[in-house]
Amino acid sequence: MPRFECPLCQTVLSVERNEDAPFRPFCSERCKMVDLGRWLDGTYTISESTAPDGIDPDGNELNDHAL
Repeated sequence: MPRFECPLCQTVLSVERNEDAPFRPFCSERCKMVDLGRWLDGTYTISESTAPDGIDPDGNELNDHAL
């Protein structure tokens, strides 16, 4: 039986199947929306650049032949 802990409120949820937990990894729609709100208001941020290789953080293509 799958078990998981909500990353927001730490409620432990046990379900018969993963499909029985529609808000996974959250325990409820409320926790899911609170988490989304924290991303949208800037409470959560990504601290490092996630630009792919060959692209600088501003979105410009890097050139190996730079002067």
